[in-house]
Amino acid sequence: MLRFCALAATLLAATPAMARDLVVEAGPNAQERLQSALLDAKPGDTVRIGAGRFELTDGLSLDVNGVTVRGAGADRTVLSFKGQLGAGEGLLVTSDDVVLRDFAVEDSKGDGIKSKGADRIVYKNVRVEWTGGPKASNGAYGVYPVESEDVLIDGVTVKGASDAGIYVGQSNRIVVRNSTAMYNVAGIEIENSGHAEVTNNLATHNTGGILVFDLPALPRRGAGFVTVSGNRAIDNDTPNFAPKGNTVASVPTGTGVLIMAENDVTVRDNELSGNGTANIMVVAYRQPFEDKGYDPYPRNIHLAGNRHGRAGFAPAMPGGAELAKALGGTLPPIFWDGTGGDKVKLTGADAEPMLTLGLALGAGIETAKPQLVRLASGGPAPWPAVKLPAAMEAAAK
Repeated sequence: MLRFCALAATLLAATPAMARDLVVEAGPNAQERLQSALLDAKPGDTVRIGAGRFELTDGLSLDVNGVTVRGAGADRTVLSFKGQLGAGEGLLVTSDDVVLRDFAVEDSKGDGIKSKGADRIVYKNVRVEWTGGPKASNGAYGVYPVESEDVLIDGVTVKGASDAGIYVGQSNRIVVRNSTAMYNVAGIEIENSGHAEVTNNLATHNTGGILVFDLPALPRRGAGFVTVSGNRAIDNDTPNFAPKGNTVASVPTGTGVLIMAENDVTVRDNELSGNGTANIMVVAYRQPFEDKGYDPYPRNIHLAGNRHGRAGFAPAMPGGAELAKALGGTLPPIFWDGTGGDKVKLTGADAEPMLTLGLALGAGIETAKPQLVRLASGGPAPWPAVKLPAAMEAAAK
């Protein structure tokens, strides 16, 4: 009987009815009060951050499973890290089943919000911004989930990241939707990940709008099966301000969608225009690498139903200006470095012509053999849509 009572007490303690609201209002000692609430939270609790501006001097952290952090709105609850003394993240999450919603992070010295190894994480109606505009000294990433299973990013806005505004790396089952990325180096980036859907987003005034990368020498390689659909990647025209040595420092200004070395990627039904280098670029990874298991070629890339506007009028890649001059002043909206030849399997139904350079891996632009070609017909076998747990979808309503 005693054993049964103890079990019943444990189950009752874990029920949603026992969940608490830990309310933190703006005002003096905001740093201590907010971090204390994050430390005191138990699974099922909500840390409610009131409206107002919270002037913070250090990063915040959460390592408790099943906690919701909720503000009064992305323009009403502002966590300002302008006075941050360290160089870390604004908020670091290392626990599972966390919901982050309805608040803003501004001017963090490092990344805005980073979650590492945090499975089933939801970012909803969050804003991350560096208010001084694009600068190399800004934090690298705005919203930064990495090494996670099941990621939902919905209604997020990021401005001013010196690497990627919305970045998901080394993760699986990802949905990025209804979000806005502006004035970042990379607007939205899916890197070394698999089974991702990037849908109904706006990527504008970045260096590059939407990037899908697979890079060597990382703990996890990309699994592919990435769909980029229904987005607007328009007017990506911000000069590249990434610190030297960063991978994205080589992204040409004016890139709409860039696929590098990833496999099984579909880019369809997007609005692509105003991108001075190209609306779509498909390239191999061209830097030296020692990762013997790494494949530097993109494979099974399908482009269909995209609406192409003006593009290629200010190509920023090496040799781009000369190529444009030879082709009458502009480049076609679709660009392929040609590396890998037939093994790449680049197909689609986009009507626009494609420029291919026929470059060998490691060869310089001076060896290019430019040709205007049409996409081959066909496409990859369809793959299942990303299905996230119902609880995540419910938390994002």
